[in-house]
Amino acid sequence: MTEGRRPGAGRRKRKAPAAGSGGQGRRRLEGRGPTPRAEDRPHHPAARARERAERQAAAAPRPRHQQTEPASRGERRPTVHKRRGTEVIGGRNAVVEALAARVPATTLYVAERVEADDRVRDALSRAAGRGIPVQTVTRAELDTLVGEGAVHQGIALQIPPYRYATLQQIVAGAREHRGRSAAAPLVVALDGITDPRNLGAIIRSAAAFGADGVIIPERRSAGVTAAVWKTSAGAALRTRVAMVPNLTRALRELKQEGLFVIGLDGGGRVSLPGLELATEPLVIVVGSEGKGLSRLVGETCDEIVSIPIVNGVESLNAGVAAAVALYEVARDRGAAG
Repeated sequence: MTEGRRPGAGRRKRKAPAAGSGGQGRRRLEGRGPTPRAEDRPHHPAARARERAERQAAAAPRPRHQQTEPASRGERRPTVHKRRGTEVIGGRNAVVEALAARVPATTLYVAERVEADDRVRDALSRAAGRGIPVQTVTRAELDTLVGEGAVHQGIALQIPPYRYATLQQIVAGAREHRGRSAAAPLVVALDGITDPRNLGAIIRSAAAFGADGVIIPERRSAGVTAAVWKTSAGAALRTRVAMVPNLTRALRELKQEGLFVIGLDGGGRVSLPGLELATEPLVIVVGSEGKGLSRLVGETCDEIVSIPIVNGVESLNAGVAAAVALYEVARDRGAAG
């Protein structure tokens, strides 16, 4: 033993590094990427809540009709979220207004421990009066129903899809009208009406002046939504609305059924007051306020009719133009009868 050194204190020889060992710890230093959202983790409570909400939405009954909802003053914009053909309206004012307008609904969702103010109590009372089921759900489930980042204020209303009539049902209704009444059939067709409020107003005018139905195209047109139900003031329950793949083809079919087709346009050769075709079986085509009638639809019309307006006013709102035309036709028919 060397003097001055304790046992076992000898210098150890360092081992040479093994080939390829330099990267063995690199993988442990790398990150695992962004953390998934709670609802995307299979065993997280938020994921289970989302699955329950989706099962409840899929199992909800599907009555007759559907819709969407505008914002009310003094309230953040309400949420309208579409899921599997249905719509979910979020927001206390929006829900109360939809229920007050008797918009068809399948379920009223209320969050657990929600602050029950006058609007929540009103919604619950109206839902109970109409027999609409009320479900209490968690905030996470309600967030999932109305969509990520949406505003629901602890309450939401589920709306089923609207059941559109067929063109054949409109024709059959017009024939029935012809058989039981002295008045000739009357149908309204819309070309490029994309504002739900205009559609709702036209449906309301059609019901008020005895039209047999309203026809809208599948493309470039507003559908029957909650905003339409609200504007129509319930007239959508009494008036058939048909959605057709091609409006020009539908107008030609109506002409084959013996109906005359007139189009409303500012440059029409015929003025609305004193329209000779008013007492005939008639289709009134209303174009959009900006573009008017499309070329093919205009060419299909038997006559293009204009509404006289004061100089300086370029055009009328589509809903107003339809109401004026329907009123004039009803007035001429009343005078003739």
